Amino acid sequence: MSELEVIGIDLGGTAIKLGRFRMDGTCVQALSVVTPQPATPTAVVDVMVEAIAHLDPKQEAIAIGIGTPGPADAAGRIARVAINLTGWLDVPLADWVEAKTGCPTVLANDANCAGLGEAWLGAGRRFRNLILLTLGTGVGGAIILEGKLFTGHQGTAGELGLITLNPNGPRCNSGNQGSLEQYISVQAIRRRTGKDPAELGVLAREGDKFALEFWESYGHDLGAGLASHIYILTPEAIVIGGGVSASAEFFFPAALAEIERRVLPSSREGLQLLTAELGNQAGIVGAAKLAWQKAEALKVGKLEG
Repeated sequence: MSELEVIGIDLGGTAIKLGRFRMDGTCVQALSVVTPQPATPTAVVDVMVEAIAHLDPKQEAIAIGIGTPGPADAAGRIARVAINLTGWLDVPLADWVEAKTGCPTVLANDANCAGLGEAWLGAGRRFRNLILLTLGTGVGGAIILEGKLFTGHQGTAGELGLITLNPNGPRCNSGNQGSLEQYISVQAIRRRTGKDPAELGVLAREGDKFALEFWESYGHDLGAGLASHIYILTPEAIVIGGGVSASAEFFFPAALAEIERRVLPSSREGLQLLTAELGNQAGIVGAAKLAWQKAEALKVGKLEG
């Protein structure tokens, strides 16, 4: 008998990445296809189903997990909004994919999938309780509690970048003002320095005073934001991903100093601040883990039934 497998899918604005995974995390086969333009729900589903058939021609996968660029509902059935895709509003994506493939399907936000991926096979694999922040164009987040993704009762928990850092700070697209995202995202870095994070990283490695001072200030802002998360969730580890994490060596010391200054020792005992390890593969890895959890839940349901 062949080993059981699931499919993990990372749905992006320019590419749809897919992987077939065993329970131990082995990726048997991977595939990337271009996201159709315009990326309407029906066009995306057609391309996705065709790619699934190519990846799994014998239809042996026991579940499919999909990471979407926006929130899913709490049941993991509906893509409520999908950023950078056309006409996505309350799309019953899991139902559509199940109808076309016959395979149980579940959805989650792409940042949540990245967090699950890092928790399963990446920087967080030694921990049961952790949070992930992705520092990119925006600031995404994921919360893993007792090895499971926490999404809250409406499915939208884990927006770790949208907490308030400064009540009188810059306005945020979320409607908040002075959110953590307004201080630590790529856009915030450009606004504050006139430079891209990668350029500031190069300058810091060359010993540039301005760049080094900026990264220290950046670390203090990050640490202040993380302090709030730590008090609420007391994670064993915080994993930092996204493009900005390439310069972590320059801002982690200040972030850790800020955490030590702001957080009681009892709330941060043994806490580790780590950089993500899976890069742009975190999404499909996490989606596959989501699929395995779906398969396990269905198995338990059958046994109880």
